[in-house]
Amino acid sequence: MGEEKRPCIALAGNPNTGKSTLFNALTGLKQHTGNWSGKTVGRAEGRFWLEKKEAVLVDLPGIYSLFSAGAEEACARDFLAFGGADAVAVVVDASCLERHLPLALQVMELMPRCVLCLNLADEAEKKGIHIDEKKLSALTGVPVVKTAARTGRGLSDLTAALEQVMEQEPHVRHTPFHKALPEDFIKLLAEGEELLPESKNRPLLLDFLWQKEEHMCQAEENAADLCQWQNRCRAYFAGEEEVFALYGKERSLCFQKRAETLASAVCKKDEIQADTTAQMDKLFLRKRTGVPVMLLLLALVFWITAVGANVPSQWLMSAFTQLGTECRSVLVSSPVWLESLLMDGVFLTVSWVVSVMLPPMAIFFPMFTLLEDCGLLPRIAFQLDGLFRRAGAHGKQALTLCMGFGCNAAGVTACRIIDSPRERLIAILTNNFVPCNGRFPTILLLTAVFLSAGKAWMSGFTLFVVIGISVGMTLLVSFFLSRTVLKGMPSAFVLELPPFRRPQIGQVLVRSLLDRTIFVLGRAITAAAPAGAVIWLLQRIPVGDGTLLTQIALFLEPLGGLMGLSGPILLAFLLGLPANEIVLPILLMFYSQSGMLMEGGSQTGAMLMANGWTWTTAVCAILFSLNHFPCATTLLTIRKETDSWRWTAGSFLLPTVIGICLCAAVHGIFCLFGLT
Repeated sequence: MGEEKRPCIALAGNPNTGKSTLFNALTGLKQHTGNWSGKTVGRAEGRFWLEKKEAVLVDLPGIYSLFSAGAEEACARDFLAFGGADAVAVVVDASCLERHLPLALQVMELMPRCVLCLNLADEAEKKGIHIDEKKLSALTGVPVVKTAARTGRGLSDLTAALEQVMEQEPHVRHTPFHKALPEDFIKLLAEGEELLPESKNRPLLLDFLWQKEEHMCQAEENAADLCQWQNRCRAYFAGEEEVFALYGKERSLCFQKRAETLASAVCKKDEIQADTTAQMDKLFLRKRTGVPVMLLLLALVFWITAVGANVPSQWLMSAFTQLGTECRSVLVSSPVWLESLLMDGVFLTVSWVVSVMLPPMAIFFPMFTLLEDCGLLPRIAFQLDGLFRRAGAHGKQALTLCMGFGCNAAGVTACRIIDSPRERLIAILTNNFVPCNGRFPTILLLTAVFLSAGKAWMSGFTLFVVIGISVGMTLLVSFFLSRTVLKGMPSAFVLELPPFRRPQIGQVLVRSLLDRTIFVLGRAITAAAPAGAVIWLLQRIPVGDGTLLTQIALFLEPLGGLMGLSGPILLAFLLGLPANEIVLPILLMFYSQSGMLMEGGSQTGAMLMANGWTWTTAVCAILFSLNHFPCATTLLTIRKETDSWRWTAGSFLLPTVIGICLCAAVHGIFCLFGLT
């Protein structure tokens, strides 16, 4: 006897309604994340207990309407209409009921089993907002439950309501039109309704069904008749585009009007009670105060990341050194070449990547997530929206840019929040122009040794200038792309500003470490391990009077000289493709002729100067570090997000060509004024 099929519950709602918090509270650690099949839109799925049985909970992407054309809306709409969800819990922000009800009404009409979850009820009460949930339930015909997912309030009531609707007969709801539509159009929709079983006699399902591929109809009853009806719909709309546009507009309008009526009937607000969010927004959303506060917050995050990562990085390196000693003792009976390949090649490369990459990510991502969780990050995007719009980019690119400072691969993945495919691609292609934490150690060392004159404040100021240059290049390249190969109309920037709330530190640590830090680190190790073997081989294959490594460096010397660098420096950048963290160790390995990656320590500056480095070399090296190809982890992520080798190649060539030209121009200016 087979295992009984678990019921499937979907969580739907607008962004920033606490939907993901509710999902985490219900499922705990019984969850996994991934992508929708054939899409770059993320999905989360987990298991939780109803009153009597275990069920599957699917967290749909946050959307504003089922009628929109974005990838997130399509994934949510298709899962609700055709994905086999047995019921849905529509999550709305209780403090913004009127704004969130239109989507809830659309889902109620689409799904025959539905529960309305008034989340953030505690915050609504703090603002003096009181909702009569019993009256709202009577007006909508669905159970209404108040919850505060962050504190666990109302979760048992929600599961009980879901259990209740699962045992009831499906209920069909209709939202009437406000304007008359052509009779032949209404007749066509009526024919489609008759083809569906009674439990699926839902007008909104027909809205989406005729647009799907034919195989989507095969899962429905009367598949052949539905396919014929589908063809008649397409033939009708081919000549009546204005009717269909009017229909879609009317559908959205009728839900909006209905939401206004419901909200006015069930909501009461105490105007005297203070609104903390409104008071704090006077500080964070004003240009005179908001921008300086935003810059100070970001500067604080970068400073804590840079300073705080030093100690754990040294501790990890010491731990890996001890582990390496133990591993060598185990491999003592192995061939010498195999021990050297595994330990001097693969192990040292991986240990460098983990030691340098893990601590900054483990600090940056939790702090970044804390800013997001307490409501500050969306306000930073709001403040930067005007700047990015003038550059032809989307306002949400400000968020993906900030994420890129931690890891460009994570920044590329974060570009999913941008609905427009064109603007999402601009954000993906330009994210690499901001330095990730893998490039920061090299930049920090070069500024400290060559550009700060031994003064700590000068080093900090130089780093601030470097970050400013990287952001400027991002905006400049975005402007160029938006007016050439990715020309198009800018999309509207709709950003739901959540209320300020106390962050849940425990969940933030788990989510940022598991979903971001470990995920990105795993990809980096996957790329770094084989790279270590390649570097080991290049250093040991004899060619002429040297090795293959030295011959490649000699080949690159003319181009390096043109850029104000050298062949070994360019070679270090090329071999650092798997991970930017190993660029400096590779260069030190080349200079010392040790045959293995090494840590320069306090002698790094002296070693660089002994090999011809000057302050002009450091400037060109910093510029090329800011403007060169993404690491292998980021390239793999770009390939996955764009599903295109062409755009992946473009993301490799674009910053590299800009970096070569920029370094050559700066070096030419130095030579012109005799500064080399």
